[in-house]
Amino acid sequence: MEVIWFWLVAVMIVMYVVFDGFDLGAGIIHPCIARTEAEKRQVLRSIGPVWDGNEVWLLAAGGTLYFAFPALYASAFSGFYLPLMIVLWLLMARGISIEFRNHIDSPVWKPIWDSLFSVSSTLLAVFFGAALGNVVRGVPIDMNGYFFEPLWTDFRLGKESGILDWYTVLVGLASLLTLTTHGALWVAVKTDGDLQFRSRRMAEITWWGVVGSTLVLTLVTFQVQPHIPDRLKQEPWGMIFPVIALTGLAGVRWYLHKKEDTRSFLSSCLYILGMLTSSVFGLYPYVLPSNSDSSLSLTLYNAAAPAYGLRVGLVWWFIGIFLVSVYFIYTYRSFAGKVQTEESGGY
Repeated sequence: MEVIWFWLVAVMIVMYVVFDGFDLGAGIIHPCIARTEAEKRQVLRSIGPVWDGNEVWLLAAGGTLYFAFPALYASAFSGFYLPLMIVLWLLMARGISIEFRNHIDSPVWKPIWDSLFSVSSTLLAVFFGAALGNVVRGVPIDMNGYFFEPLWTDFRLGKESGILDWYTVLVGLASLLTLTTHGALWVAVKTDGDLQFRSRRMAEITWWGVVGSTLVLTLVTFQVQPHIPDRLKQEPWGMIFPVIALTGLAGVRWYLHKKEDTRSFLSSCLYILGMLTSSVFGLYPYVLPSNSDSSLSLTLYNAAAPAYGLRVGLVWWFIGIFLVSVYFIYTYRSFAGKVQTEESGGY
């Protein structure tokens, strides 16, 4: 049961990054590609009907961690308390900026919320990437299963490192490039004309950054977390996950060249899926490695809830996911197609 829940949590995290990732990406590129008020409204309308629903996956992943891996939840939410509070404030700022910008028609009011929308989206992309970097690198877990890290120290790796060091910042920048590309591809799917052209151009430029960061990050990660290359040597079938990522990355470029926006966006989804599942596979069976003593690491076995609770919870999880899936299918089908500048209403 522990293995099943391990992968279910991974699936929900992947779903969150894929769906809310293009929301964040749209926020990141918003001031770069939208030249007029009409274009800014188009970018916001491209995510307007779905951005808050996409965050359901983040709530679902957090709730599942609390239920299935309570020891991991307790350790991570206490050790990462400060960055989690920062993320919470950024999520609120981003939501408020989307909803409030159209309340007052003022040359001062709207630019403030547009700037907040872009800055909060950018910082969220970096912080989510840094969070993944911390999980891959490991944290200084003590004998009681807890840890504490300052936001930063000297930016060096080691037992006294902070949440932000050169490695986690590198992962954060890679996340920023990935979600920028992902968001640009989504905006290209949902718009046309000059805005679509600039979105494609943005994706073409940042794609090279994603390629470079993927190569560098892979080489560095093998040095920072030796468990990952060891795992791939022991279970070579796991190379399918990096292959998925590379296939998606190549697909983005190929379909951008052919101006097939939907397929290019789906290729970006495939790349994100491959990268995250590669990390999950490489860390298995760890859910939170210790960088001080590997015997103190949290695994899916010593962090999991009792087996009976996991079995009962599995039934309710499938019911909940079925309802969420119905909601998502309905929402995305209802708001399919291009967004138009002449639409009335918010954003």
